[in-house]
Amino acid sequence: MARQDRITSLLQSALSPSFLAVRDVSHQHHGHAGWREGGETHFEVDIASSLFDGQTRVAAHRMVNDALAEELNTGLHALQIKIIKN
Repeated sequence: MARQDRITSLLQSALSPSFLAVRDVSHQHHGHAGWREGGETHFEVDIASSLFDGQTRVAAHRMVNDALAEELNTGLHALQIKIIKN
């Protein structure tokens, strides 16, 4: 399974988002730190979830990072997160 699909599945399972967009933007970082041939190293995530209600932006980001801990430990180099309030 591609990393983008795993990220999508993990976030859907952990956070039940009402909106989720996951984009592999590794091509934009060619030659930068953490980039590897074949991509799947740099991602952008736009996410809305009722679980973020009453949470600070930092807390919401931590929730996303916690859900993706295994991916971050196995080659996901950079993750840009945009929290969308419901």
